[in-house]
Amino acid sequence: MDKLKAFESFVSVATRGSLTAAARAEGVAPAIMGRRLDALEEHLGVKLLMRTTRRITLTHEGSAFLEDCQRLLADVANAEASVSAGGLKATGHLRITAPAGFGRRHVAPLVPLFRDLHPDVTISLNLSDRVVDLAGEGYDCAVRVGDLPDSSLVSVRMADNRRLCVATPEYLRRRGTPQHPGELAQHDCLTLSSDASQTRGWAFRVPRTASGQEREGALAGAGVPRGDGGGDEVVHFKPGGPLDCSDGQVLHDWCLGGWGIAWRSTWEVESEIAAGRLCAVLEDFAAPPNGIYMVFPQRKHLPLRVRLWIDYLRQHYAQSDFWARGPAP
Repeated sequence: MDKLKAFESFVSVATRGSLTAAARAEGVAPAIMGRRLDALEEHLGVKLLMRTTRRITLTHEGSAFLEDCQRLLADVANAEASVSAGGLKATGHLRITAPAGFGRRHVAPLVPLFRDLHPDVTISLNLSDRVVDLAGEGYDCAVRVGDLPDSSLVSVRMADNRRLCVATPEYLRRRGTPQHPGELAQHDCLTLSSDASQTRGWAFRVPRTASGQEREGALAGAGVPRGDGGGDEVVHFKPGGPLDCSDGQVLHDWCLGGWGIAWRSTWEVESEIAAGRLCAVLEDFAAPPNGIYMVFPQRKHLPLRVRLWIDYLRQHYAQSDFWARGPAP
């Protein structure tokens, strides 16, 4: 059995949901694809796909194996490209999508700089807060922030992202600095309105109490010890406040205006914290970071322009002062 070919066939069938479609894409008979999958399952000793005349579904083992196969095939393609591309120039059209707020700050400023390095590449940038169907809409890659849903896409973690409570120095002088999440009830909290996506509220990491009443103690703010982090849990709290909005940029602007405390991502506020325009509060209770990812459809050979763009963004995002100084000029 050619393991690499079997892996490629499995990924193709799993992502297309059809033996016939996968066989057509590879230019072989469906029976050949079926024999490859049979040999792979026999070799592994597990069932990867449940096949009927009407549909194909992944088993639990198949879902886990799909993610590993996608990562392995992407690594192989990148390894081949790194030695075979040689002196080739990146060419063609690059289609990128990113969340609107993040994209304006940390993707859009880098696009023309990347094209300066690769003048034979043309670029389209789509900024949207909806989850774009990359394959269906013809995009090469997407930047996504936060926890990723299960997907047939390949993901590369580019950086960490935390969310912090922030306010202006003037607001904190006027109203005081909260020392515990429970004290937010006495403050003006600037929140996303109910029709926005932040349905679970603000997340905080608080120590477990010996009595087991972690959540009640966390939100009441009554004598909960900070602990050393080993016994912490993440709780969610929906603060009230006099102002809410469905647009995160408006909340950011209100916060900068001194109108209250907001819960914002570090990619949005770190440069203003560094400049002293905003102060982080309740940092001891900040929830663990989630990720900033580049995602792209599984392909046997990732185009050079896409590979170079991913590397370019990762190099910038890895710079220790990138988020503190804001986007590249």
